Amino acid sequence: MTPWKLPSTAGRSVGILGAGVLGRRIGACWASAGYRVHIRDPDPQQTNAALQYITNELWRYKPVIDPNTISVHGFQDMKPAVEDSWLVIECVPERLDMKIDVFAELEGVTRSDAILASNSSSYKSREMTVKVKPETAQRMLNTHYMVPPAIRIVELMTSGSTREEIFPFLLEHFKASGMMPVIAHQESTGFILNRVWAAIKRECLMVLAERVATPEELDAVWTEMFIKNGSPPCTLMDSVGLDTVSLIEKHYIEERGLQDRGVLPFLQKYIDEGKLGAKSSKGGLYPPGHTVKTANQEQTSHDNLHAPALYFLDIGWNNDPDDVEFYRKGRILVGSADGRSPLRVIVDHLPMPDGIALSHKTGKIFWTNMGTPGQNDGSIMSCNLDGTGIRVVIPPGAVHTPKQLSVDQDNEVLYFSDREGMRVFRCGVDGSNLQTLVRAGDWRKGIDDPTSWCVGITVSAKEGKFYWTQKGPPKGSKGRIYRASIKMPEGYDASNRPDIEVVFEHLPEPIDLEMDEDGSALYWTDRGELPNGNSLNRATLNPDGSFSNHQVLARNLHEAIGLAIDKTTRHIYATDLGGAVYRFNMDGSGKQKFYEDQGAFTGIALLEQVDPSSSL
Repeated sequence: MTPWKLPSTAGRSVGILGAGVLGRRIGACWASAGYRVHIRDPDPQQTNAALQYITNELWRYKPVIDPNTISVHGFQDMKPAVEDSWLVIECVPERLDMKIDVFAELEGVTRSDAILASNSSSYKSREMTVKVKPETAQRMLNTHYMVPPAIRIVELMTSGSTREEIFPFLLEHFKASGMMPVIAHQESTGFILNRVWAAIKRECLMVLAERVATPEELDAVWTEMFIKNGSPPCTLMDSVGLDTVSLIEKHYIEERGLQDRGVLPFLQKYIDEGKLGAKSSKGGLYPPGHTVKTANQEQTSHDNLHAPALYFLDIGWNNDPDDVEFYRKGRILVGSADGRSPLRVIVDHLPMPDGIALSHKTGKIFWTNMGTPGQNDGSIMSCNLDGTGIRVVIPPGAVHTPKQLSVDQDNEVLYFSDREGMRVFRCGVDGSNLQTLVRAGDWRKGIDDPTSWCVGITVSAKEGKFYWTQKGPPKGSKGRIYRASIKMPEGYDASNRPDIEVVFEHLPEPIDLEMDEDGSALYWTDRGELPNGNSLNRATLNPDGSFSNHQVLARNLHEAIGLAIDKTTRHIYATDLGGAVYRFNMDGSGKQKFYEDQGAFTGIALLEQVDPSSSL
């Protein structure tokens, strides 16, 4: 038998199995040090979110290389992701049967010198060796990361038979990736820090389960006594996810023969209600959005784990109007939901971009270009989430002045409004089957009636309806919001369909639209005059299809345009031509403003983080 040798890292990747919260952060650690990283997750939406997290947030990891030269790739299949890896780290959910099967699969698709590591915090890697050969078990160990980039500790622990030479080898490479490695001298469920945390956490849960204190009271006294900066226990458990907390607690109880004094049933009530913590739109121990903070609020290592990446458009109006290229200065910008990440330009030289939307299934960005004012040269384009692969979806001239657009994620269909073209369209994400759904006028006979200009658009799959705005003239209070059925009535066309309804009228200048996740409320921006313009609005959709309780949630925006709702953390994002991105709670409170004075912003879209528990 050929003696085993430590693997060469030259030209080989670090494989990460699972694109959840820790998987993507572990990938960022290695990428920041110049290692080639492969992230594998069966869910392409998870993988896309992980790749964008690494690209957008790498600056937090203090990279030693040029961020533009990082090498990070996503995979859905196992073999191509890890077949050349010198190190593979599994970050799958805390289920022993799943981990055992993963390592058994890795044995067959990795090189014989590859080091195989588990990021588990509660299972020993010894327990994962039951389906692998003894020589494979000698390459296995635990490498448990905390929460980089703020907490850079990684705990290493043997499988009981891990080759001794692996530990100094990994210590060197972990330090090169910016981590602080520490070796557990004995096998131990929970390693070092987690054993201490497990005891504290269990008592905290018992205090809650026995109704001795509320989460707010417990965190308050803990903070006062032990922490002035950091994450108190209930906030920390919400950040991790109460389903994950429950799985870990169950394992501790079973292994150590502990008596469950009500902790698991207490957690199960939250889980049954879908209250998993920060990754759930229903919240957890705290209300939704509690653990996702914005600029000007205290930040900790567990904040913003589930905050979306922001994709928004700069129309280009901050440039010199005498520049012959003035109408081709538009850009697609990417930033973070707390405003702390530097803005990145991923596409530029665009002709007046206005609306933007993301397709989670295809990992594509779609946007509208209004084109040159007065000319029939609007277009729709797409690209990958990193700005590569730009292609034309709807060519110039097929539409006049396309504005906001919306993606029907389930059916991969684009809906968009055409302002001076006075139409609403629908087409496939590849531009096929372009259909006119609404024709409010004929641009060839004149475009001087702004009450017929179609601007915003959103789709309500629950109702089987789409909504659009016709904004009206400035200071005219003639703006309207309409709706019609997704399915065209038989025997009718875009000019005479009988199902068009006016749901709101006499609005200042309504622009972009969004329907809440459960279809219970319609939100829109209005760029018109105060007191009701320059605002964020909401109205309740009643069971009978009528609307009530129209509220102006926030005022004093500067020509509000783009609108997007984060359905996980329950926040609203908006942009304005004054050059700011805003974030609000769902009731309009908690207004935060960031990314000021870097453009004149139009459409906005979110790359939402899906459930960070890997779907492996």
